[in-house]
Amino acid sequence: MNVSIVGTGYVGLVSGTCFADLGVNVTCVDRDSQKINRLVYGAIPIYEPGLDNMIARNVNDKRLTFSSDYKQGFKGQDFVFCAIDTTASEDGSTDLTPILEIAKDFGQYITGYSVFVVKSTVPVGTTQHVCKIITDTLQERGAGNIKFDVACNPDFLTEGNGIKDFMKPDRIVIGTETTTARHAMERLYRTILMHNNRNVIYTDTRTAEMIKYAATSMLATRVSFMNEIANLCEIVGADINVVRHGVGTDSRIGPKYIFPGCGYGGTLFPQDINDLIKLGSEHNHDMEILKAVENVNNRQKRILFKKLNNHFKGDLEGKTIALWGLSFKPETDDMTAAPAIDTINLLMEAGCHVRVYDPVAMNATKRRWSNVYCGLDMYDAVKGADAVLLLTEWRQFRIPAWQTVKSLMHTPLIIDGRNVYDGDELQDMGFTYYCIGR
Repeated sequence: MNVSIVGTGYVGLVSGTCFADLGVNVTCVDRDSQKINRLVYGAIPIYEPGLDNMIARNVNDKRLTFSSDYKQGFKGQDFVFCAIDTTASEDGSTDLTPILEIAKDFGQYITGYSVFVVKSTVPVGTTQHVCKIITDTLQERGAGNIKFDVACNPDFLTEGNGIKDFMKPDRIVIGTETTTARHAMERLYRTILMHNNRNVIYTDTRTAEMIKYAATSMLATRVSFMNEIANLCEIVGADINVVRHGVGTDSRIGPKYIFPGCGYGGTLFPQDINDLIKLGSEHNHDMEILKAVENVNNRQKRILFKKLNNHFKGDLEGKTIALWGLSFKPETDDMTAAPAIDTINLLMEAGCHVRVYDPVAMNATKRRWSNVYCGLDMYDAVKGADAVLLLTEWRQFRIPAWQTVKSLMHTPLIIDGRNVYDGDELQDMGFTYYCIGR
């Protein structure tokens, strides 16, 4: 079975490599020839645990190749997956231009039956729109007799856990408009479905597109709701950790995505929520809850700065502030919409000297800010600091050598944006400690 994956970003590269590892012949296609050349020589553009070794193994076994030639990449393929990382237009909605261009290329270059699979997160109705573009393109080239199908197969990969999510998914959603396309997708996913056939959802393309948005928005809603509860706990003297446990043990709710913190980031939550709000607006339906989720999260991203500012009574000019963790979550170098961005910008506006460290996101930081000191390690970052702010709960930050940290700091102040540390222990060691919801 031959598959092309268009897009060598997170979704495309992880999905393509996993398909290859299941025995499929995969070509990862990208217009960026320099990026393709780097991949050919083993330079992986994203950080994902275990991905580099999996790519090397499948390239060596000749099941995984890379190309910038769309014509050759689409010719004779059983499936072409559109897995590009979407970006926002000026109005905040998803920019569909690259996806529609790929659909035209598909219609221009296919030579026999093939399934065009939309894996990128797209507004409801996009897959059907893509189908029309392919049909029109085939007609224009005088090849209207070539048969094809479209499908929507949204991804549910989480950065840092993408390989496991693909190989052992909670569910696979397959949206098609014909039985031929459904059977083709079943053959492609046969290896995974052998062990997980109860959690495959077959539906039409519009419903498949909506499932992705609804799932993302539900998770984001849980995060923002618990952040609201955490802030209220802090005001009234309750303990969010105990509240969270009490809520999470309710079998109707469960323990996932109810950890309070300094806000969510990444591409998925912010973009999908914005798209659903826009979709509602286009149909005169006000998505009030999702607007509130977005507002709560934007406010929560400022919570650590607010605590710091309150501690120093508004006098932050000249203070040295250290940040641990810059990516929006552990096990990724992705800083998209990360709380660290808002925090750093606020600190710099207040006249602070900012020192930072993240295990894998330092290059992205250097590209974004020229006047932020990037530490050689987590201890280098805290030298002379008046406060340390934890924004991303990487494992290496969980049990620091606290006496070393204290000896390096100017003022022993810790602001824990992920409720990782034992506040009583730190206070016994001479630190001032703030967290969220306690």
